[in-house]
Amino acid sequence: MPLNPKILIPLIIIAVVAYSSVFTVNQWEQALVFKFREIARSDDKPGLHFMMPIVNVAQKFEKRLLNLDQEPQRFLTIEKKDVIVDYYAKWRITDVDKFYTATRGDVLYANGLLGQRINRALRDEFGARTVQEVVAGERTQILSVVTASTSNLPQELGITVVDVRTKRIDLPTEVSNSVYERMRAERNRVAKDFRARGSEASERIRANADREREIILANAYRDAEIIRGEGDAQATEIYAAAYTKDEEFYSLYRSLNAYKNSFNDSNDVLLLEPKSDFFRYFNNSKGN
Repeated sequence: MPLNPKILIPLIIIAVVAYSSVFTVNQWEQALVFKFREIARSDDKPGLHFMMPIVNVAQKFEKRLLNLDQEPQRFLTIEKKDVIVDYYAKWRITDVDKFYTATRGDVLYANGLLGQRINRALRDEFGARTVQEVVAGERTQILSVVTASTSNLPQELGITVVDVRTKRIDLPTEVSNSVYERMRAERNRVAKDFRARGSEASERIRANADREREIILANAYRDAEIIRGEGDAQATEIYAAAYTKDEEFYSLYRSLNAYKNSFNDSNDVLLLEPKSDFFRYFNNSKGN
């Protein structure tokens, strides 16, 4: 049996009104209740909450950390050199009433205000340091100072900056190329210096080796001459002793050596008289 429209319509109105008067806040949320566009109350506790339909409107905001991630910014150091800084910040809404009043609840607008504040602090810190200090030594100290500079944001914007970190700090492309060229020139200079030192050391070692070689050869030649002289002297003594014992045998031995040396080559030709003293032992076996 269909419901009577006179009953159905009031039921629908009651259901809509009941639905409109209830809203839920999750663990990660906080809410503001407005009355005619004015803040009536804040409900930041999780659970079921009630409000007057039509008169009141609820708007929810994040309790979790929010992220500020801007495009890399360019800052000047104390040396008037540009550096490109890519950073991010973590923040959260700690006073939803002040946050809405300052930003109309717009997270993007809040990110813009926060970015301006951080950029100003970074500009001051980088402007008081050199490139070397910024890149190598004092990055943590800079970020600590920047984070501390946002300490009054809870009173101004109702937000708290939890952390500021850099992704990278680079030199501009044109400066990087210039630095790279200087580094390459310096490396080439150092390499040439090492090569020159190596060549000098090589020549010195080679000269020492040649000198030692000449000394060794000279000493060897000297020792060889001494040994040869001693051998010749000993041979002379032996020959002299042999000659003293048997003069005829010694003469025969000398003649044989002369024959050997004279006929060493098959093409040797000697023009001598048959009765020459050279053929003494050919003509007379007794040597007479």
